[in-house]
Amino acid sequence: MKKLLFFIVVLFAQFALLAQPLRIIVIGAHPDDCDLNAGGIAALFAQMGHQVKFVSLTNGNKGHHAMQPDALAARRKAEMLKVAEILGIEYDNLDNPDGELMPTIENRKAVIKLICDWKADIVMTHRTNDYHPDHRNAGVIVQDAAYMVSVPLMIPDGEPLLKAPVFLYMPDRFQKPAPFSPDIVVDITSVIEKKLDIIAAHESQVFEWLPWNGGYIDRVPQDAAGRRQFIVDRYASRSNVERFREAALKWYTPAQLENCRYLEAFEICEYGSIPNKERILQLFPMLPR
Repeated sequence: MKKLLFFIVVLFAQFALLAQPLRIIVIGAHPDDCDLNAGGIAALFAQMGHQVKFVSLTNGNKGHHAMQPDALAARRKAEMLKVAEILGIEYDNLDNPDGELMPTIENRKAVIKLICDWKADIVMTHRTNDYHPDHRNAGVIVQDAAYMVSVPLMIPDGEPLLKAPVFLYMPDRFQKPAPFSPDIVVDITSVIEKKLDIIAAHESQVFEWLPWNGGYIDRVPQDAAGRRQFIVDRYASRSNVERFREAALKWYTPAQLENCRYLEAFEICEYGSIPNKERILQLFPMLPR
């Protein structure tokens, strides 16, 4: 009887632990980086009742060809808040100037505090080999914070995380010195419309700055229906299913992938907790068992 009671107590404790909402923080360099790379997984986590925070380390005040920095920073903050409302998440901005992000001690401490205050189970960020210096430096800052989140004297006004979060890299296409290597792949087909909604919320970028910078501003439609199709063509037709298919087969059967049209993938960073398959399934409850 005592053994049975003990077993029931242990089972209940494990269930209670699993039932607690997961806490995910995605740290990007600019106000649209989290959305483009992890918007689908964030939508899935949020609709399952887990807690998600997006963070932009800069205010994005240089990403435009016509607007002045102060006005652009205010506009991009409004775009972030719209995304937060759509997804039902929190969205913070550290207000570093765009194009000038550096891996300073001040930025490292700010990121340590963000991760610890959020009590993060999962931290996502950029890899450190990337075309944009802000992306590279965002990755460096988060990497430099990875161990320090457990050091009490680094967080004098908060609590350290004695259980290390899992740190993950968001995908990119750069090959040198090493290509992105997907470890965790998630089907986001069910939330692709919501991901398109949050991409479209960054109007200053997807309809103005990026088309101007990329030389296709003349192909941006002015009507709502045309703009929606423009978003679909540029951001949803580039399915990652073939790119990440082999890695996805670690989590999905071939039959399950038949109906999958959109994937998001992440690489495990060695600087945090290294999860086994069982732990990954706990941290990503949308993956099939």
